Amino acid sequence: MTSTLAAKSKPVPPGVYVPVISLYKATPRQEIDYDASYKFFQHLVRGGVDGLVLAGTNAEAALLAPEERRELIKVAKKATADAGRPQVPIVAGISGQSTNESIRLAEDALGAGADFGLLLPPNYWAKAVTKEVILSFYREVADATALPVIIYSFPAVCNGIDLNSDTMSELAQHPNIVGVKLTCGNAGKVTRLSEEYTHKQFAVYAGSSDWLIPCLAGGGGGCVTGIANIFPKSVAKLYSLWNGGRLEEAKKLQGLVAQAEKACKEGIALTKYTAFHFAGPHAGLMNPKTFWPRKPYAPIGADKAAWGGEGYAALG
Repeated sequence: MTSTLAAKSKPVPPGVYVPVISLYKATPRQEIDYDASYKFFQHLVRGGVDGLVLAGTNAEAALLAPEERRELIKVAKKATADAGRPQVPIVAGISGQSTNESIRLAEDALGAGADFGLLLPPNYWAKAVTKEVILSFYREVADATALPVIIYSFPAVCNGIDLNSDTMSELAQHPNIVGVKLTCGNAGKVTRLSEEYTHKQFAVYAGSSDWLIPCLAGGGGGCVTGIANIFPKSVAKLYSLWNGGRLEEAKKLQGLVAQAEKACKEGIALTKYTAFHFAGPHAGLMNPKTFWPRKPYAPIGADKAAWGGEGYAALG
């Protein structure tokens, strides 16, 4: 039964969101390349994505300084406005290990112009993270900031902490907690939450595009997908085909997207390599080192690059 909960004052717009990779200068310190970032943001929004996610997992958020996070939001706002799409939502990663740190990141993001904040559960001491800890963490962050909070469920980067649908349903009652990104890949959570809440009450998104159609069929609002760094037009088309009722075409494209997306799951280094290979030329970015991971992490080797090229061939 659908909840009688009031719609959120600022619901998350439905669609395809891209967790944008971070781009660096080819220097020993690998400073953020804001000029390259501007070009890449414009390439993505012109490719048809509906929103940008900054300082998320694909952005190597743990390796970004607070001032870099703030400046990237400002650059993204300018890039979307200059591309003629100032309405594109900017979602900022605000995940900290403490409530205090997460509130500070949320306030920084809001001050820089972000529209929403994406928040992982606390996970440093996993055995101490009870349901009560999770509920109080999200509620206190949401109470302390005007930035609407989106729950980020990703057990693989959270010491195995997995938010079940009952916990998220309780958090959905908060007026400033507006949705969830399900990188856990659990389609059952989509159908349970979407049966209970409308999109404007609590928005539900797949955490990748290889199950975008199952998410939409289950009542979800879209996806947040790393492959949109590489093929933004393909994922945007998949979303459009489904919403346009062209189901057979959508199913066929979903299969191709899923085959390509499996390469993304091999890690950020491979995602960044293929983003350079397929998207870099279209964005006017021709230096492969711009797309390298930040040290101490290394770019991929030739064997993995060849395997990734085969994985993306379906869409390339």
